Amino acid sequence: MQVTRGTRAFVTGASRGIGRALAGALAARGATLGLAARSTGELAALAAELPGDHHVLECDVADAASTQAAVDGFAQRAGGLELLVANAGITHYGPFRDQPLDKALQMSQVNWHGTLHTVHFGLPHLLEQGRGHIVVVSSGAGLRSFPQAAVYGATKAAQRMFAEALRHELADTGVSLTTVYPGEIATALHDHEKDRMPAWYRGGPQAAPAHELAEKIVAAIEDDERAVYHPALVRALGIAHGLNPKAGDALLRRLRGNSAAPRRD
Repeated sequence: MQVTRGTRAFVTGASRGIGRALAGALAARGATLGLAARSTGELAALAAELPGDHHVLECDVADAASTQAAVDGFAQRAGGLELLVANAGITHYGPFRDQPLDKALQMSQVNWHGTLHTVHFGLPHLLEQGRGHIVVVSSGAGLRSFPQAAVYGATKAAQRMFAEALRHELADTGVSLTTVYPGEIATALHDHEKDRMPAWYRGGPQAAPAHELAEKIVAAIEDDERAVYHPALVRALGIAHGLNPKAGDALLRRLRGNSAAPRRD
């Protein structure tokens, strides 16, 4: 599908990072946006900055009723829905043995269940129209999970497997799907845990800019691409791990040090 003036797009996690950058890229093409997040203050400021008329929606994707109200409310107010972006996500890095269970469950509820809720309530609107596109923002960690990010990687792998199967299920419906695998992107995702990031981490302000990824996502929507990998190294690491995990580990040790793959068996 082409993103043009009048395209109606619902974006979760739109207040910051990748969601905010994607909202900007879509608005620049004339899309009407449903900007969804738990806190609406930043969304209202964003909506005021963007060209066009947009809708600010309070939405906790971990809560099914909240997600349904936001999705259905936007579709009703905008007169339909063509583009659905499941982007909201959180992280809590650290060794699993030390991780409080509530932090692990929160990642599952937001990252995985949040995607499930968003697509469950958004897909019927697309199918009813017989056209549209879904974007699921997974992570490079869904291709190869890292130490101290075991639960986060698991939630991203769940998104990956769900999205890969659903793209096939949607064949001949007029609705399609793209999965996004970001590597380390310059966002606020880890602002709450900067003092305890693993040694292998190379993110922060010097990471890949979110606006670059946003432009690639829009291009992938319009070209109906199966997946987006950014930076390009994410795809290479995914291929290496898929073909030979031991070789993939060796490559990661060279790039990120022993903490990325401590075991050698």
